Amino acid sequence: MSKIGKMPIILPEGVNLEVSGGTVTISGPTGVLTKKFTRFLEVKKDGNSASILTKGKSKEAKSVQGTYRSIIANMVKGVTQGWQKSLELVGTGYRAELSGPKLIVTIGYSHPVEVNPPEGIKFEVEKSKITVLGADKHLVGQVAAKIRDIRPPEPYKGKGIMYKDEVVRRKPGKAAKAQGAAA
Repeated sequence: MSKIGKMPIILPEGVNLEVSGGTVTISGPTGVLTKKFTRFLEVKKDGNSASILTKGKSKEAKSVQGTYRSIIANMVKGVTQGWQKSLELVGTGYRAELSGPKLIVTIGYSHPVEVNPPEGIKFEVEKSKITVLGADKHLVGQVAAKIRDIRPPEPYKGKGIMYKDEVVRRKPGKAAKAQGAAA
């Protein structure tokens, strides 16, 4: 049995957890999230806590118990506090702006790139910083990764779109290599 899988999930006030069939629905102040779970597990609600129980002693049930417990705990945090990912634009002339719900990024291409948010995702822009907000942790991370893929940071000058605390390993350019070879 997983140590994490055995821990109960505390449901804060205002959060409602419903189990029907193989689906868990969690609703709270910031939204409603739904997740289907494997047939090897059972979600049991006891007052203001929930726990993940295995059906039988199969290896598959033991191996996914902790994962599903973490997923449901992240859903609870998402509907109460929400999730966010921050991105930074590094480069001369790189900027982002909001046009309604859409994010428009000018990042050195011949045209601005538009990013339409999926349902449940919001963008905030402040100078050269983009923040992706939402209740679903997976979706927030996926949208942030798609924005980063517009222009990932390059290793020579470090320009591009990067996560807030990302460290880009820099490479020496041609001139640095040529000076090292001549010496």
